[in-house]
Amino acid sequence: MPIIVNLDVMLAKRKMQSKELAETVGITLANLSILKTGKAKAIRFSTLQAICEALDCQPADILEYQPDE
Repeated sequence: MPIIVNLDVMLAKRKMQSKELAETVGITLANLSILKTGKAKAIRFSTLQAICEALDCQPADILEYQPDE
C-alpha cells in the first residue's frame, strides 16, 4: 500500500505510549494498533485531528505517500 503510517515514530518522538494516545484521542487500543500497522482502510478527519492535537504534529508527520514500484 502506498500510504505509510509513521504513527509509531511520532509516539517515540513524543515519548508517549499507545495506550495513553488511545485514551487521549478516544479510540480503542485495538483500532490504534490497526492504524499503526497500516491495516486501516480509512481514518476519520476528526480522529486524525485528535491525534495531531495529542502529538502536537501535522498530518504529514504521520502519513506518507510512497508510490508502488
